[in-house]
Amino acid sequence: MKAPSVHRRWLTGVCVAAALTAVPRVQRVTGAQSSPTLTESMSDGLHGYISMKVPPPPDGFGYGISFYSGAWPLVASPLENFQIGLPGTWIIPDNRGYQQPLCPHGTIARDHWPDRAPSYANVFQTIEGGMGFWVSTQFGSVTPKFRMNGTPNCYNDEISSPGWGFGKPEPLSADLMGLVQVSNRLIVPPDGLTFRPGLRGELFGTAWMALPFVDAGAHHAQPTGDLSWTLFISAANFKGPLAFYIPDTWSAIANGYPPAAGRTLDARAAVMGGGAMEVNTVPYFSNTDGHGVRYSRIPKLLFPVNASGQTVLMQDVHMYSRDALYNQMKLWSDSGGPVTGVFEARGTFTPSCTSVPLKFDQKKVPMTGFDAFVETTMIGGSGSCSFGLAWKAPDAGFPEYFRQDGNKLVAVRASDVPRETALQAQTFAAAKAGKPYTSPSDAGSVWRSPGPASGPMSVQLNDGSRVTYSWYRFVDQPALQHLHLDPAQKEKLQALIVRIHSQWPVTRDYMPLPSVGSLAEMESALIVSPPKGLEVGYVPIVTRQEAGIPAKR
Repeated sequence: MKAPSVHRRWLTGVCVAAALTAVPRVQRVTGAQSSPTLTESMSDGLHGYISMKVPPPPDGFGYGISFYSGAWPLVASPLENFQIGLPGTWIIPDNRGYQQPLCPHGTIARDHWPDRAPSYANVFQTIEGGMGFWVSTQFGSVTPKFRMNGTPNCYNDEISSPGWGFGKPEPLSADLMGLVQVSNRLIVPPDGLTFRPGLRGELFGTAWMALPFVDAGAHHAQPTGDLSWTLFISAANFKGPLAFYIPDTWSAIANGYPPAAGRTLDARAAVMGGGAMEVNTVPYFSNTDGHGVRYSRIPKLLFPVNASGQTVLMQDVHMYSRDALYNQMKLWSDSGGPVTGVFEARGTFTPSCTSVPLKFDQKKVPMTGFDAFVETTMIGGSGSCSFGLAWKAPDAGFPEYFRQDGNKLVAVRASDVPRETALQAQTFAAAKAGKPYTSPSDAGSVWRSPGPASGPMSVQLNDGSRVTYSWYRFVDQPALQHLHLDPAQKEKLQALIVRIHSQWPVTRDYMPLPSVGSLAEMESALIVSPPKGLEVGYVPIVTRQEAGIPAKR
């Protein structure tokens, strides 16, 4: 797509985060005798949402979603205890109207989140993730990363790569390795997919499509459907399917727990939760002036702004029926015949969406005054499900400073904050180096039996990490071994992947193109070529990610 004719300006602002528990740091302010202590808190600086409402799909259109999100760096350098996600969504099985508890006792949601009762439907199972910056990132980067994430059992576990959980350096156990790599041209680092540095709001496309990779009910202790939720991505230098969740990843929770049977993502249509940047954990400094008025400060972040004074957050949301790709794939898998992989227009629906006003708090104190700086807005033409931010004061950006006014905090400009508070002089802590992601090396593990056909090989990424990977025959990759597929099932699945590798190029537009804007470029080091003799039917599985050459800041 053609890039905008006017390049973007940059604003300061804030977006997504997840809760942390941290002890505030207290420092004595020097040179300000009338001021009390200056407090640094590692959380609670900003909580709320930048979001739009997406209505539930019409009947039959709960078998896929796609959208484009803006991609850009949020900070000048990685920060400690800092977690912000760029615009994304979450997908849950459609259990509207069901009142029985879907989460059994012994799960995090059932035992600790009584406000989600009686059904716990919104925290039962989700597909989420997206681009962003996380506390659990081991190799910090100014440029955002992309992570998949699936929560199959009421938030007891999270699965975000073919081998690891969400930001956890220790590998998943064999029975939890539910994410299967499809692509033979892109490696999937557990710390997240990386992008070319210098992004300024270009678009990254994400689609989750329910496809029939694994037959229903094969080798499972509980009823299991055939919906393999498959991630397609669309970038300037890579397009196509990347990975899918095995159906029994979702159905396993129903083993011995009848209320969840048939209610899981392997067997039901899904609902998109909305489009949002969730803000929960942001560090902040606070202090009072000589008159006892308290002020606070959050980190200064960056937003790209186009010539219309807007920031594009999420655009071109579409929903899909089985006619978009599932039916074609089912026929292809069972009896052959050409399938392009392109989402069919007859199975595509565009919802009518609405923006939600900004609403934030700091340590549960309501925050106001944002509307003098910025507000959410719908963008695009009539019938387009796209939203962003409209800036009232482009030069001021998103508020960084706040003043206590009774029982609320009011957004103010930096020039309105007394110098005696010393807030302007503070520096937020830089991110620390993380731990390596490792995989088992013992001969009996699913990583070694059947084991790889070629490798290991390694690449250096721009986040300062080195990624090691090996080439596995598709059905021999670690995540599939707990299924104990018989030879006929393996051959059927392997044959389907060979067709995909042979006939679906990484240059094809599978999901609808963005209505406006240009695509973001992934880091070229992620894109690999299979070794000679392994051109189709083999996939590059990451086995380790560790510190390499330090990233340039």
